[in-house]
This record gives sequence, structure tokens and C-alpha cells, in this order.
Amino acid sequence: MKPVLVTGASGFLGWHVARVALEHGCAVRALVRPGSRVQELPVEIVSGDLRDAASLARAAAGCGMVFHVAADYRLWSRNPRELYDNNVEGTRNLLDAARGAGVERVVYTSTVGAIGLKRGGLGEESTPVSLEDMEGDYKRSKFLAEQVALEFARDGMDVVIVNPTAPMGDRDFKPTPTGKIVADFLAGAMPAYIDTGLNVVDARDAAEGHWLAGQRGRRGERYILGSENLTLAEILRQLAAITHRNPPRVRLPYFVAWCAGAAGTGWAKLSGAPPRVSLEAVRLAKKKMWVTHAKAATELGYQPGPAVQALTRAVEWFTRGQGQA
Repeated sequence: MKPVLVTGASGFLGWHVARVALEHGCAVRALVRPGSRVQELPVEIVSGDLRDAASLARAAAGCGMVFHVAADYRLWSRNPRELYDNNVEGTRNLLDAARGAGVERVVYTSTVGAIGLKRGGLGEESTPVSLEDMEGDYKRSKFLAEQVALEFARDGMDVVIVNPTAPMGDRDFKPTPTGKIVADFLAGAMPAYIDTGLNVVDARDAAEGHWLAGQRGRRGERYILGSENLTLAEILRQLAAITHRNPPRVRLPYFVAWCAGAAGTGWAKLSGAPPRVSLEAVRLAKKKMWVTHAKAATELGYQPGPAVQALTRAVEWFTRGQGQA
């Protein structure tokens, strides 16, 4: 059996995708940046960069399947061009390398942010959406990267796209922006909240969804990998029940949050230090990112667990300390 290449295996979701591939009996090759490592997993490390075509060719050589999970997941950057270089051109570079290496199938990890939303309903893979609907450079770069993947699929390459929602759970090393909700709650650094909504999924379930997409997905199709639609207030109440703490009770008006985000982002541009809450994050929160994973359930056999499972794993992870097994 040819090895499986996983990009982003040193990060949160990519780590879980690599673990699932190993559990299914695959040899896993992990593309990581110089100096990075993949904790705990017996994988072959290949050092490289999505902007370095030669390193991608070395990584893809001899592989049968590629899971392209790596992404520049930042809701603020002093140089937004970096997000497009990594997410859009990096995806193009990797797909070129995979095609040149004769890879049989690529599973590209997009984002729920590239899914269209319905007023009064749940977003699904076929909901109309355009670049103009994307708020901020992260979402725009991921939307454009998804278009690159679709372009390769139309040209005959076997590419399947998955759109994870808000993964939470263990091994959130940095943490990610969604994991930071849990980390901030545990640190007592969330005295108030805003009216927004997320679809929460256990990272383990999202990773299994990647594997199912690799086995059963149709070329050029998109599959939402989510679980449960919750308001932020509901997420905080579940965290409070898990930890036996009190949830924050003050709901900030959107305008107050917008002002805080604008001030923080303005200072970040001057100082170079990332803002605690970026204006882009506040703008993203204005819409409830509620979707359905019915297509993945029907076509892939995807069966995620409830959000409380993901939140419990995340609490345990951040409580015992990041980076510990």
C-alpha cells in the first residue's frame, strides 16, 4: 500500500487526520515546516513549505492519497498577502505536485466559512455563495483555495473537498481560534459574550469524516463535516456544566464588540502584536454559521457525536496542559 501524505499534521485537525489514517493501517508521511514536529505519532517526516514546489514534489512522490489539511488559520495578519500565498497558491502548488506524482486522490480541507448561509435556514453544500460573501482575508483566501481545488477536479484530477465546521477537542496545540473559546473560559478571561452561533464538531469526528471522504467521496463534491449548531451562550453553558463553573452572563451589544475589535486591530497594526479580538473575528461573529451535514451522512456514512463530547475533550486537554498526552 502506498503511503498517505498529510499536510498540517503538526497542527490540530491535521494531527487527528494523520492519527485516523494510521488507525486504518496506512503508512503516513507528514509534510511539516522546518523545525516542526508531529507529537506522539509514528509518521515519516518530510520538511517543506507550501510555497516551495520542490519540497512538495519530494513529499508527494510515491504517495497514493493526499490529505491537504494545512492552512494559514489567522483572523489577523500584519501582512494579509501571506494568507493568500499559503492558502491559495500553496494549494495550487500542492495539487500540481500531487498530479505530477500520480497521486490517486486528494482530499482538500476547506472550511465551513466557504459555505453559503440561508436566511432562516441551514447552509448546505449547494447554497449559493460568492467571493463577495466572504468576510476578511482568511475566509477569502480559503474560498479562493477551494476554487483552485474545484478547478483541478474539473480538469480531471480526483479531488474531494471537505468543509469542517468548528472543530474542538484534544491536541489543539496553539490553540486555534475556536479552541481559544475553551481556553479563555477556563482562564476566566471571558467575562461577556456576543450573540453568535457556531456548528461545533469533535476534531476526531471531523478527521474520520476526512477518511470517509477519501474512501467514498465523489470527485469535485463538497462535504460539510459538522455536528451540532449552538449559540455561543449555549456553548458557554455547556462548558459551565462540564467544569462546574458559572458562565458569563453579560451579553455585549454588537456595536460594543465592533468598537473593541476596531481598537484592538488598530493597535495591532501599530505594534505588530496580534489583537486579543480582531475586527475580522467580530465581523465573522455577526452571522450564525449554522449548517447541516446531511450530505456527508447520506453519501459518506458520516456519524459525528454531540458537541458536548468535543467540549469535554477540549476542557480535559487545556486543563492538563497543552502538549501533554
